[in-house]
Amino acid sequence: MKISRRSIVRQALACGFAVVILAIAPTALLAQSGKPKMATEIPQEITTPDSVETRLGTLKFFDGMPDEATVEKVYDNLDFMRGVEVFLNAMPGASLYAVRKGLHSIGVDNQTVAVFETLMDSKSLYLTANTETVYLFGWIDLKNGPMVIETPPNILAFVDDFWFHYVTDMGNAGPDKGKGGKFLIVPPGYKGEIPEGYFVAHSPTFGNWLFARGFLVDGDTKPATENFNKLWRQYPLADAVNPPETKFVNASGKAFNTIHANNIRFYDEINTIVQEEPNEALDPETLGLLASIGIEKGKRFAPDERMTKILAEAAAVGNATARSILAANRDKAFYLYPNSYWEVGFLGGSHEFLMGGARNLDARTRMFYYATGITPAMAMKMVGVGSQYAANFRDSQGDYLDGGKTYKLNIPANPPVKTFWSIVVYDGQTRSMLQTDQQFPSIGSQSKGLQANPDGSVDLYFGPTAPAGKESNWVQTVSGKSWNTLLRLYGPLEPWFDKSWKPGDFEEVVN
Repeated sequence: MKISRRSIVRQALACGFAVVILAIAPTALLAQSGKPKMATEIPQEITTPDSVETRLGTLKFFDGMPDEATVEKVYDNLDFMRGVEVFLNAMPGASLYAVRKGLHSIGVDNQTVAVFETLMDSKSLYLTANTETVYLFGWIDLKNGPMVIETPPNILAFVDDFWFHYVTDMGNAGPDKGKGGKFLIVPPGYKGEIPEGYFVAHSPTFGNWLFARGFLVDGDTKPATENFNKLWRQYPLADAVNPPETKFVNASGKAFNTIHANNIRFYDEINTIVQEEPNEALDPETLGLLASIGIEKGKRFAPDERMTKILAEAAAVGNATARSILAANRDKAFYLYPNSYWEVGFLGGSHEFLMGGARNLDARTRMFYYATGITPAMAMKMVGVGSQYAANFRDSQGDYLDGGKTYKLNIPANPPVKTFWSIVVYDGQTRSMLQTDQQFPSIGSQSKGLQANPDGSVDLYFGPTAPAGKESNWVQTVSGKSWNTLLRLYGPLEPWFDKSWKPGDFEEVVN
């Protein structure tokens, strides 16, 4: 005889077993059918096993639900990953935070610029500067309104915003075409009238870095310095009728730091910019990344003990990642020649590091960890104009360049330059000029007494002491320190671009 489900429930209620019977009744029915009526085949790849082995250890689940230990592990890892991503992706801002701090320390402000009247030397901690042009650095603060910049002729100059985005070129690559002119830098949200007679550039940030280079004449810095001192002017637009005096600080030989932190202080540097600048200066994705680790405009950045520990490790790994991308890059596109360790100075189809519509993230990290300055001109092929760069971190055997060893580098005859070439040696730690007994750790075609070989090539030597008779062709290095170098070609010619001319490799000299 069939007993209906309703009868079972009625009898159970009479006996006080309703809860038990109701709990087991569906199970009994499922047992009869084997599976739910709506059940389908579930692809294995969309499910999560109860136990998963990962680099975080064993992650455990109850039918897809993570247990408490797993949740703790993955959130620690998520915060760590985002901390590393912030280090790599927000690095351009941290770099300019340090530049501003360094410039302020020597007296630079809206009315004062720094000019390296007798060139920059190794006392200044600055990423991969050269020793062949006269630098002018400034920091423009637009919080009180637009700033006017009057530029002299025959310079290379540009303005970048606080996140290291390009704002405008000035000088030989600018709209004044090297003749000099009046530029007006306009702040975000400005509603006032824009007068005529200026080259106008709008910046998305209030803080802006100003960079200019003047050129030596027969090895003399005075013409470039006088060009800046006589004709460079900057002042608020509001004071254009009666502009205040522009002051100049001679920064040559001054010891100051412009390099961002590689530890947890890095995140404080980024937070400072976020608090000072409009959110609109960054894209929502980056703002969200910063907010995910506690950096958010209008809010105090105060990581707790757990987050402080995570961010300290994230900064360490981010720094190690940047150094690996710089000195041991796995992308073969960075290398200039087969079987050689010379690398391009800048890799990217544009100053935004876009290649085929995608941003090359490693190229951007490498650039900002090693150098400064963003302008479209850096991505252009300009025969006979501007400059080109080649970087090297290794000897001919693939070993890092060691300051305790002596190396020879051959520069073949007829270097493809319209003006001159040079090599500057940099410290592996600071990426700034290597500090030795020499004021300028560099050598080039303009160096006095440079000895050439009978075939027109030049042998250069790098080591703790100069080989006998080669003092004029020698750059000093320091035992116990790594070093690297940039080969610069000013006014590069076609044989550089078509690679029919190539520098030699660093060959260890064994006595």
